[in-house]
Amino acid sequence: MLEHCKIDSTAILIFANSSKEELKYKTIPKGSILFDGLTEHALNTARKTGLPYFLISEKEQNGNSFGERFVNAISSIFAMDFDNVITIGNDTPQLKASDLGKASRLIGATKFVLGPSKDGGFYLMGLHKSQFDASAFSELPWKTNTLTTKIAALIAASNIDVIQLRVLLDLDTNADLKRILKGLKYSTGKIFQIILSLVAHIRRIIVQGYISLSLKFIGTYFNKGSPFHIIN
Repeated sequence: MLEHCKIDSTAILIFANSSKEELKYKTIPKGSILFDGLTEHALNTARKTGLPYFLISEKEQNGNSFGERFVNAISSIFAMDFDNVITIGNDTPQLKASDLGKASRLIGATKFVLGPSKDGGFYLMGLHKSQFDASAFSELPWKTNTLTTKIAALIAASNIDVIQLRVLLDLDTNADLKRILKGLKYSTGKIFQIILSLVAHIRRIIVQGYISLSLKFIGTYFNKGSPFHIIN
């Protein structure tokens, strides 16, 4: 889906599934609110750069594996005659327009940009069309903690400089919510409010579960067996 039509040599690809699709793989309470908010955040962040940007969800994706779908999405952007593509997902709420702006300034025929995530993958990739080898990219270990290392080695083997941006967290589990919230503590944006609300909701679930379990234990403890019979 084309979200902007400004003429430029660099385009942003937002590769992200709908909240309905995300909920099939990520069990986070009130997940639909979170995932819709994350996609909105990614779109707003891309919009702030002034660069053309495209959202490709599962409805437009083609391929049998994540790697194939991602590579095909990149190919479709290059097919529109852009020289450079910056790819992002919707699972990095700490991402800023300044990160995208920095990537757009750094990309070139001899420079490849990666925004590494703490889990070994990446939240951003910026590449020139001359660096894109669809076949080689399809063979990379997508969805593993060695992805950043492998893709950096692949690119460096062609004597291209790999420039890394700051390390950020991906949001994949309930535990990630609290860690990301700390990184957003000075933010007043909508995504911060959504995550703050979800963390509070999860805490309530945990407390309620603990109370329920405690009451069940107490009830069981005081109803064990028959009463004692005292024989004189």
